[in-house]
Amino acid sequence: MSDVTIPALGFQLGTPASGPVTPRTDCDLDDFRAVVETTVDLADYPHASAIERGAVAYEAARLRDAIRDPESAVAVRNELTRALRDGPGIIVLAGSIAPDVVDRVTAAFERLIAQQKAAGLAAGDHYAKPGANDRVWNAFEKLAVEDPEAFVDYYSNDMIRLGALSWLGPAYQISSQVNLVHPGGEAQMPHRDYHVGFMTDDLAEQYPLHAHTMSPYLTLQGAAAHCDMPVESGPTMYLPHSHKYPHGFLAWRRPEFIEYFREHHVQVPLKKGDIVFFSPAMFHGAGTNRTTDIERMANLLQISSAMARAMETMDHERIANAVYPVLLRRQEEGVDPVLLANAVAAAAECYAFPTNLDRDPPLGGLTPPSQADIVTEALAARTPPAALADQLAAHKHRTLSH
Repeated sequence: MSDVTIPALGFQLGTPASGPVTPRTDCDLDDFRAVVETTVDLADYPHASAIERGAVAYEAARLRDAIRDPESAVAVRNELTRALRDGPGIIVLAGSIAPDVVDRVTAAFERLIAQQKAAGLAAGDHYAKPGANDRVWNAFEKLAVEDPEAFVDYYSNDMIRLGALSWLGPAYQISSQVNLVHPGGEAQMPHRDYHVGFMTDDLAEQYPLHAHTMSPYLTLQGAAAHCDMPVESGPTMYLPHSHKYPHGFLAWRRPEFIEYFREHHVQVPLKKGDIVFFSPAMFHGAGTNRTTDIERMANLLQISSAMARAMETMDHERIANAVYPVLLRRQEEGVDPVLLANAVAAAAECYAFPTNLDRDPPLGGLTPPSQADIVTEALAARTPPAALADQLAAHKHRTLSH
């Protein structure tokens, strides 16, 4: 009987490599400053109206005129791509959503928040203190069910489509989360976002640098303003150009980078109906709401590329249950635990997302346990197959959207 613990698997944990693939010791503040301390020339963005605190600002009405012509539409998309990729990494599309449409959706979001509170549910935040704001996870699906007409009017918006096409191409999937920051709500810590930004440094180091570079191309980050957001209300803090620093996913937790962000970040005031799009590799964080009367609501958009989808549909719960008795027996026979860990990584879902963050919240980190984490823990505890089947079924239920 082997009493060797199987190496941890999954998104939160990782089997140590022979050495760091992207070592955090490569993070250098001087290199970072060389990347971010640059200016933006309005002449490089002929469809833009201004450079607003380092962001390329557009008027939605002007873009709508431009994209009516197919050839001009291609030029607009290429320009937005350049601004997000090679430029400051952030664009503002002013006047994107009609105020009356925003108000209808805001009312639906407020009903959803009230329903959560009445049910005794509290939605946490990845980067802010509990209670500083109200969150609605999976606001995209919940809005469709709560007010389908408002959903259609909101998401038929051509500026949302334009941003998604410019960064991801025609095959994409929208998700969204409502963030309502109350007066006095404190700022988030600066961070990068999905995917590598949700990893611990120990795990992020195990990914080669090209994976760090690839990650931001799989998601378009955005926020639609559901109220006027003057700077004192705490609109999102950004550090333009920071998305271009190759080691940023390992740098954002380091004290010297946090201090640099504190001293050099910008905040772009928004009007109700404006949309901001930015690279998820941008150093950013919600600001402090210093007002006494502005309930600052934004609909945070996470638009995902189709390029990360697998080719075939597979039931990993079924696979894990099928092979688990074999893994248990091999463990009892003393098989190398690294080989067993490899088998778990193949059989079970190693990624914690997508999930239902209302029912499957992160515990002790930025992500909930993955299916592979559950199987690994079951092996370590020598859990009987029937008990593991119950655990996997409960996990699957937690991940369902409703």
